[in-house]
Amino acid sequence: MNDATTPQRQRSDEWTDAYTRVHMNVFGTPLRVLDHGKGCHVWDVDGNQYLDFLAGIAVNALGYAHPDWVKAVGEQAAKVAHTSNYFATVPQIELAQRLIALAGAPEGSRVYFANSGAEANEAALKLAKKYGGSLPDAWPHMGDKPARILALTHGFHGRTMGALSATWKPAIRKPFEPLVPNIEFVAAGDAGAMRDAFAQTGLGHYGKGPVAAVIMELVQGEAGVVPLKADYVREVRELCTQHDALLIIDEVQTGVGRTGEWFAFQREDLGGVAPDVVSFAKGVASGFPMGGIITFGPKTSSILDPGSHGSTFAGNPLGAAAALATLNVIERDSLLANVEERGKQLREGIMATGNPLFASVRGSGLLNAVVLNRPCAHEAMRWCLDHGLIVNAAAPSVLRLAPPLIVTADQVDEALAILARIPADLDND
Repeated sequence: MNDATTPQRQRSDEWTDAYTRVHMNVFGTPLRVLDHGKGCHVWDVDGNQYLDFLAGIAVNALGYAHPDWVKAVGEQAAKVAHTSNYFATVPQIELAQRLIALAGAPEGSRVYFANSGAEANEAALKLAKKYGGSLPDAWPHMGDKPARILALTHGFHGRTMGALSATWKPAIRKPFEPLVPNIEFVAAGDAGAMRDAFAQTGLGHYGKGPVAAVIMELVQGEAGVVPLKADYVREVRELCTQHDALLIIDEVQTGVGRTGEWFAFQREDLGGVAPDVVSFAKGVASGFPMGGIITFGPKTSSILDPGSHGSTFAGNPLGAAAALATLNVIERDSLLANVEERGKQLREGIMATGNPLFASVRGSGLLNAVVLNRPCAHEAMRWCLDHGLIVNAAAPSVLRLAPPLIVTADQVDEALAILARIPADLDND
């Protein structure tokens, strides 16, 4: 920062005023107007420097302006930036092959590309809806009992109408109800509640339709970085298998190395289960808008057929090139190991600061949360920003930390030094 306590804001304030005059107020007032970045740092239009421990909310896996990413995008842009889906491109094909291999998906698995996490989950939910209609005990085969999709309380899957229907937070759901029907919420982490939800199928005249799918995050990011217990995840997997339901794992935030494995479902401490569908986005192209789903095996992969879903920009070759560069750097530079090491350093260091505001820390890899003793997360976030560190308030008493996967040990120490100085007497939000 130019001044560690009073950052210069003149140009940023001018641009913020301009922003509010031309943008819909769906994101609130911008905290800063950013200009450029390099590595794990970013600068605003006034020249103030920040260490970014949010990475665009777990998006910028390689940080800013990584030379391999810039080279790949530039070279692809000079060849072809977009084609319609009447045609394929080599980057699109190679990326799908690579993702199937990294996910350890079996023969017959497939990829559908989208442009965001919400769109990825829309595709997964449409697939589940179509699958549910084929179940022998569901409408239209059995009267008025349509198949159901089970989602978890505190889960977040996006803000488009389908994804919002599976997103729990009442404040963002209620203004848009009625939403997509036959999506029910089950208490997160409660195996008994999940068993009860499955058991409601049938039961004569008062019973419900069969469960077509369960959708869940293994780490509930917007709820405050809350990992589900492995035993619970495995039991949900077993229930899905027993009842011929699909298990959809939302890896939009946790995928592509964020938790120290390519996908969080591959971690033993987060379940180590085999999903039927995985959605991904955020870090896959390290800043280029891209998402999608991986369907596991030929049965699940054949549910959506020509004309049942689509997107103008899906599989965009520019995004595919950015994603291939991202995956190549993660593999070449052993960033999965770095995620494990820096994540451990960060979690241990947070509690070692002795800051009385800190109650605990939780998370996995480089997706972590500092749990505060009071609901002052937004004030703490703003204090950090004024002192050169970008984090965000994921919940009233939770700060979320999700730095780029390239973060160094020295940069973790730099962040810890700032976190240690957060005043314990901040006002509540």
